[in-house]
Amino acid sequence: MQEINASIGFDRKLWRQDIRGSRAHAAMLASIGLLDKQELGAIETGLDTIAREIEAGRFPFSDDLEDIHMNIEARLTERIGEAGKRLHTARSRNDQVATDFRLWVRDAIDGIGAQIGDLMAVLATRAAQHAADPMPGFTHLQTAQPVTFGHHLLAYVEMLARDRARLADCRARLNECPLGSAALAGTSFPIDRDATAAALGFDRPTANSLDAVSDRDFALEFLGAAAISAMHLSRFAEEIVIWCSAPYRFIRLSDAFTTGSSIMPQKRNPDAAELVRAKTGRVTGALVSLLTVMKGLPLAYAKDMQEDKEPVFEAVTAWTLALAATAGMARDLTPDTARMREMAGSGFATATDLADWLVRVLRLPFREAHHVTGRLVAMAEAKGVDLAGLSLAEMQTVLAGITQDVFDVLTVDASVASRTSYGGTAPANVAAQAARWLKALA
Repeated sequence: MQEINASIGFDRKLWRQDIRGSRAHAAMLASIGLLDKQELGAIETGLDTIAREIEAGRFPFSDDLEDIHMNIEARLTERIGEAGKRLHTARSRNDQVATDFRLWVRDAIDGIGAQIGDLMAVLATRAAQHAADPMPGFTHLQTAQPVTFGHHLLAYVEMLARDRARLADCRARLNECPLGSAALAGTSFPIDRDATAAALGFDRPTANSLDAVSDRDFALEFLGAAAISAMHLSRFAEEIVIWCSAPYRFIRLSDAFTTGSSIMPQKRNPDAAELVRAKTGRVTGALVSLLTVMKGLPLAYAKDMQEDKEPVFEAVTAWTLALAATAGMARDLTPDTARMREMAGSGFATATDLADWLVRVLRLPFREAHHVTGRLVAMAEAKGVDLAGLSLAEMQTVLAGITQDVFDVLTVDASVASRTSYGGTAPANVAAQAARWLKALA
């Protein structure tokens, strides 16, 4: 029973939040006359001493006391006597843990939001450096149209911005204080819940005591945001793995973010990227785990909810490490711009530019231009050349109206430069978007 019942092995992570909550609760009790000045002083001094003990690794955690709340309360009573026993007036472990957990998730959001901002700034900086360097853009992992490397990196900046916005939304919704809801029904003591909410940086107290002690939506929403963000990191990690591979050779990672083989001395494996990709499973698993814990629980509190914290703790560990590794790789990678430029023109990547030229200059309907372009691609493929390798006379056998000017749009640089629509890959667009993000992130 002790083995399955105790949570101190993992919920000790909440000690800072538990002490913060106890300090705010004690100050409120003193303000309404349930603690005198001496008792409040003793509690505050005792909690400060306990914080130093935990920081120094000298706190005597006990499984017999089940959780972080009872461990701290018992130690406080041991140190200051009767005043320590008065601290639990008008609260329960139910509202205490709900408050501590919200504080912990809120602190995690603030730290992870900063990490995401750092990664966005790294990618936007690299995008500004490579705003005009072409690379192949893909659909179905097949060469589609040329884009710039900077444009590609900025796509991830947009994803990360949504990740950060989701966290901000989550933070706003969780920022209500359960403290004072007691076990499930509130309390008969004349407590000031607005005061404790304000002292802990919450916007307001929770409005329903049953919901306050049983709600874990804030943790689920946080894990949902984490799972989406981890998926984005995994997509970028997969691109890094592909870009590093021998058939592509778009980028190179230094030894700082790669490992060697035990028998093949030539290998430089992108293990950091592969492990970022794998961490996604842990984060997604944490979300599914907590959803499963919560799905069958009637109101209000049930001991099942003790299982809420480990998935969140584990997800944060995996997510923060993946963010740090991704930012490190983004700073470290060296793009082979010549190789990317070479590949950007492969696979008839400028075929769409040819079709657009036929529409714009010869006024063909797009469907007809698409058909003509397809025939020219087939001709070039049969001859083993790209579209620019066809002669004007050969093109005119398919459509007599084609002129020498068509060759101006068949280069990679002309292709990317022409994509000037808002959000397009034209180098001027990319440079402007990178500058916009860097200014916003500053």
